[in-house]
Formats: sequence, C-alpha cells, structure tokens
Amino acid sequence: MNNEVTNTAPQAEAPRDTRTPAQPRHEAALTPPVDVVEDAGGITLYADMPGVNRDRLNLQIESDTLTLEGVAELDLPAGLNSHHSEVSQARYHRVFTLSKELDTANISAVLNQGVLKLRIPKAAHAQPRRIQVEAA
Repeated sequence: MNNEVTNTAPQAEAPRDTRTPAQPRHEAALTPPVDVVEDAGGITLYADMPGVNRDRLNLQIESDTLTLEGVAELDLPAGLNSHHSEVSQARYHRVFTLSKELDTANISAVLNQGVLKLRIPKAAHAQPRRIQVEAA
C-alpha cells in the first residue's frame, strides 16, 4: 500500500501585472494614517506624513479619486552618522474614492509639521438647507 499523498488542489495563479507600458511601476510606499471627520458642511482629512514638506507633496484629483503622495526628507544633523535606519527615504501613497456629494473643485489643503489637513466641502445640492413654510 502506498502512503504517498498527491496534492491535486489547483494552484493559485500569481497576480498579473495588468498595467500598460505607459503606466509607471510604483516603488514601495508607506500608507499614511488618516483621520476623516465629517460635519454638515463637508469632510476634513488629517493625514500624518512626517518629514514631508510642501515641495515634496503631490495631491491629485481625477474624477472621484483623490491621491495623496509625498516623499519625506529625513536629514541628519551635521556631524552625525546613522548606524541604523528603519526608513531611509519614506514615500507615502494613499488613494481615496470620493462621494459625488463632495465639491472637489473647492478643496483646501494645509501642511503643518507633517500633518496634512484637507477640507472638502459638500456640493451645494448636498448641503443641508432649511425649507421655509408659508402660511395658507
């Protein structure tokens, strides 16, 4: 009697790269933690991107997709050498799909001490409004 076990389970296919040659291959990136706060007027996103300055930050809206990208510059003080580094050059990348109720034409962004604050107001048709009732 043969005690050999033969694995007949189908093998999973490796993920295929479906990009066209014109699409760039992205290097590894950190996902910045983001807090999203919603109020009656819209949403505010707070993204932690330490070490990123305004010149190395790229915010892009295409259709209903918001992309945050940034590269941190972690400079050592003069005269110091790094013997160990967890992150040599931090690249951040995060993508969000936005609701059609948001007014992407009026986004404001502020970067302060590594925290990106994005304010995205609700579109006029999505804003709460009071309906006036007339006496008959």
